[in-house]
Amino acid sequence: MTADALAPVEFERLTPEVVAEACQAGMDACDAAIAAIVAVPAGARTFANTMLALEEAVEHVAAASGTYAFMAYVSADDAIREDARTWDERLDKYLVGLAFREDLYEAVKAFSETAEAARLAGEDARYLERELRDYRRNGFGLRPGLRARVREIFDELVQIGVQFRNAIDDWDDGIEVSREELAGLPDSFIEGLTLVEGGSDERRYRVSLDYPELFPFLSNAESEERRQELFLKDQRKGGEANVERLERAIRLRNEAAGLLGYDSWAAYVVEVRMAKSRAAVDGFLADLRERLRLKLESDLAELRKAKAEHTGGGDLRQWDWRFYHNRLMKTRYAVDEFEVAQYFPLQACLDGLFQVTQTMLGVRYEPAPAAPRWHPDVRAFDIYEAAGGEAFARFYMDLFPRPNKYGHAAAFTMQRGRQRADRGYQKPISAIVANFTKPTETQPSLLRHSEVVTLFHEFGHILHQTLTRAQRAQFSGTATERDFVEAPSQMLEHWCWEPEVLAGFARHHQTGGPLPRELLDAMIAAKNLDSGVVYSRQLFFALLDFAYHSPGFAGDTTATAAALHPVSGFPFPAGSHFQSGFGHLFGYDAGYYGYLWSHVFGDDMYTRFEAAGPLDAATGAQYRKTVLERGGAVDGDELVRGFLGREPNSAAFLRGLGLEA
Repeated sequence: MTADALAPVEFERLTPEVVAEACQAGMDACDAAIAAIVAVPAGARTFANTMLALEEAVEHVAAASGTYAFMAYVSADDAIREDARTWDERLDKYLVGLAFREDLYEAVKAFSETAEAARLAGEDARYLERELRDYRRNGFGLRPGLRARVREIFDELVQIGVQFRNAIDDWDDGIEVSREELAGLPDSFIEGLTLVEGGSDERRYRVSLDYPELFPFLSNAESEERRQELFLKDQRKGGEANVERLERAIRLRNEAAGLLGYDSWAAYVVEVRMAKSRAAVDGFLADLRERLRLKLESDLAELRKAKAEHTGGGDLRQWDWRFYHNRLMKTRYAVDEFEVAQYFPLQACLDGLFQVTQTMLGVRYEPAPAAPRWHPDVRAFDIYEAAGGEAFARFYMDLFPRPNKYGHAAAFTMQRGRQRADRGYQKPISAIVANFTKPTETQPSLLRHSEVVTLFHEFGHILHQTLTRAQRAQFSGTATERDFVEAPSQMLEHWCWEPEVLAGFARHHQTGGPLPRELLDAMIAAKNLDSGVVYSRQLFFALLDFAYHSPGFAGDTTATAAALHPVSGFPFPAGSHFQSGFGHLFGYDAGYYGYLWSHVFGDDMYTRFEAAGPLDAATGAQYRKTVLERGGAVDGDELVRGFLGREPNSAAFLRGLGLEA
């Protein structure tokens, strides 16, 4: 660890031995602190020597996880990455074990029965209530043998989850194509592909499953045969071994739920979410399915017509969707994603994102070139109040793909903001990890507009994590209900469509000319093209995840996927098992519905900015104080009501899909 509160680790000096030593030291320090807590004599328990001491103890492990184990996702060094994966699993299992310690439970329970505990208010009272709730949900109240089995299950689930995610990140597959089979794709894309070494005189290229190659190929390649081949490879990512891991995990989850008195893992999970009950989620998804039905049918009819006009006929299959969506964008709206990308060089997008959020939230970002970094591509920025003062947070940006790096886009908490025992505030540190096209010697990184939306979305999580003012670590930043946590990020996506905002940064990377208003108008007009397909696909994911974890699931994840697949509007691709690469089934298990659920609240919150203006600083200041700074200190629905000044509703969400409320 370094002496700098915003540079806790010298990443450049990491070795597997340093990672192991630091992670073990975190657990040892936590053990010593827990020993001191349980040793407090009966009758001497206080909030400081029990609850605050517990938070301080756990922070040793959280710090090791957020920095050293984080290397499992981003390190380019094979040895460091593999060691970090081992420690990522060990730290998670350690925390599971901590949550099952009888002596620690007795200490917390003893404090909860004191007069001081009865006087607690605000976050402190919520902290104690949540600890007691979680002990109940871990089986305290069951006889020891059953509780031991619950712990065994949770330990094994940690192990399976790590193996499942690693299998996805390590999956290296793709297709080899000729130059002719790249028809439909621009030279700028083709130049970025890897040339295949071989004896053939014909130049061949490799198209991988990395998003900067996968999605443009599926959207533009004229060869339906090669689109199908690449799509099906992506649908088998993670392999049969991951199908087996998933099915084992589902069995274990439902066994644990039964031991704890719930009818399913879904019921167990949803109890502590905004939805509160399985019935509420079922009702929400069923209602959305019905609302989407006509739009889905209309969208599919348009796509079939587009394919018939292009090829003369043939069944519409899932590997056709992005291609004919893109074709309609070009023919009906004159929107070409590669043409649009010319106006979104990454640096300009970052400048625009920074300008928007700094203006709106009253902060300032400054590059931190001396900050320790884990890879040369990584950049660091410190956050200051616009009015001045010292830096109060830091964020890292790791934006380009490399072998075995985390394959999606996400925001990681590296250090939690919280009120320390010495009354100082621990400065939050976060990292955005993404996989945008890397710049070359001749061309900058150019983002498709969907990637601009992803950038804004993930930065919404960074803001949530770094602007927190929560006192207790358990409520810091994005530590909210899982079916609310996406709302602030989904709200920030709206700025990517605002003419006033885009005029400030969308510039052609060669000419410097602004994004033509007629092109932007066409993009906005096309925003709901295939919205029925897009959201029915999300609905399928949510229904599938919930079905896996609800009563009645028979154990065959592929059969259930095939049975529910018509929700997406497309036939099930024979021989596929996309769930093997669906990383959200660990972490968002029985909770993927939250993306749709929270979308309702994110869209509703944006109505305040629609009325006041997207760059209105007064509205931004209220949003920062009411939502971002509070984190999970209050329930999500209370946060939304506090910002809106009324009960939330779904009108804005449905309008955004092109549907009537």
